[in-house]
Amino acid sequence: MFVTFRSTLLVIAALTGSSVAPAQVNPAAEPLIATGSDKLPVAVQPAVLSVDDAVKAVDPLAPFSNGESAQHEEVAPGASLAETVALLRSADPGSREIECLAGAIYFESKSESLEGQLAVGHVIANRAESGRFPSSYCGVVFQRSQFSFVHGHGLPYIPRASQDWKDAVAIAKIVAQELKPSPVGKALYFHARRVSPGWKLTRLGTLGNHVFYR
Repeated sequence: MFVTFRSTLLVIAALTGSSVAPAQVNPAAEPLIATGSDKLPVAVQPAVLSVDDAVKAVDPLAPFSNGESAQHEEVAPGASLAETVALLRSADPGSREIECLAGAIYFESKSESLEGQLAVGHVIANRAESGRFPSSYCGVVFQRSQFSFVHGHGLPYIPRASQDWKDAVAIAKIVAQELKPSPVGKALYFHARRVSPGWKLTRLGTLGNHVFYR
């Protein structure tokens, strides 16, 4: 239900006007006091509603005051990865944990396909669930000597209006909500194809420019 402009004007008019003229009061006059009373009456200030409050008084389902409607993040069954990313894409991760996960996806795989970014995001989640690494996304991301983009306990500068960041946030939400499985299974490690660290680990596969291991 949407409030028409005309309805809004009617509400504002009702709040600011009256069909009965107010009584004329002499500013110099003293307030009336009941006989035998030594207490002065307390002046009551009427509440003043803003335009947004007036609109909501007519329709509690009206859009938020910042002009943005509530975001519904309901993913249709069978939606593709690209469709799900488009639905969940946002500059605001919504929580510190999702921000940490999105940060790792952004710095480690923003040049990869959406599937490649999903694989990297799941590595972070797999580590948090494994019992062999810190149990939170932020703990995994900021664990010492694990990710080269980390310096200290904060993320480097990210242009948050960029498409790459919004995609990373969407992928992070997909991973956290378990909306799409990992394309590389329960991988816990990955490295760029251009390097050969000689890890004694089980190789699970290659996706884009990354090689994944368990």
